[in-house]
Amino acid sequence: MSSLRERKRVRTRQALIDAAAELFERRGYDGTTIADIAAAADVSTRTFFSYFASKEEVLFPDADARVNAALTAIDERRAGEQPTQVLLRALGELGDAGDDLVGPMAALRLRFVRSVPSVRGRGLQRQLDAQTEIAARLHAAFPDELDEVEAAALVGAFVGAIAGALEVLLRDEHDPDVVRARLQRATAVALRPWT
Repeated sequence: MSSLRERKRVRTRQALIDAAAELFERRGYDGTTIADIAAAADVSTRTFFSYFASKEEVLFPDADARVNAALTAIDERRAGEQPTQVLLRALGELGDAGDDLVGPMAALRLRFVRSVPSVRGRGLQRQLDAQTEIAARLHAAFPDELDEVEAAALVGAFVGAIAGALEVLLRDEHDPDVVRARLQRATAVALRPWT
């Protein structure tokens, strides 16, 4: 069981994320300041910076958790599990854990990635960093099956499949369960040549 202090941190962080999402929807990205987000969450601007380094970061609240889920799946791979199976299992487990990748924040984030250069830049940097880290771990876990280049290509295909599918899915579909199921299926199809 988590401590009172930890539960308060989780609530404050979520309040900042919710306030940002609501303000971004209503006022747009450029029309919302960090001070606005902090005030809407009933915290100080200084408190905002205890949770997020910038306004862009609040749009990627669980990006580290997504990377960690993939790394954990690789580290805890099952006997006989192939690299593609590990990645697809990680995607499925991540989808079961929450809506950050497939819910309203994901749709909002995608909209701003398309239209706000600083958000696009932050998103691309996060994606590149994640791909590099996941590929290195995948290569280390499967050195007899994948060299560094092949691991990087497989992870690139995996991340690209997710990004491409979400680009289409989040335009029109608002039910996270439908997005999650279609994303899993589309990514499996994209990785089929690797199996």
